[in-house]
Amino acid sequence: MKKASVETQQDAMAIAKATQKPGQTKEQTKLIAAGIEKGIAEYKKQQKAKARLRDKVRKQSLKSKSNCQPDDELQPDSNTPDSPQMTTSVWVLLILLIVSWVGFAAFYFTNV
Repeated sequence: MKKASVETQQDAMAIAKATQKPGQTKEQTKLIAAGIEKGIAEYKKQQKAKARLRDKVRKQSLKSKSNCQPDDELQPDSNTPDSPQMTTSVWVLLILLIVSWVGFAAFYFTNV
């Protein structure tokens, strides 16, 4: 296993000294610092692994998007104005808009 960086060692020693109990020997403090150092190293290793995994997933999603894009250009889009679904939804929305305005007008004129 590779030795921890000087910065990690200093951080571990600072944390160990900050939590030092009265009557604790220097040797005990060094052992605590070594444990903290191992914990910091393990944490950094886990974070690097997570970062690699996130990067891998990101690259795969970008790759799949770029692979799908040329196929989409060859196929007609299902949301074009000529499609029956789009025309039906436009009519439904238009009817709902008209009904709501008629309702607002009726409410306004009955309360005036």
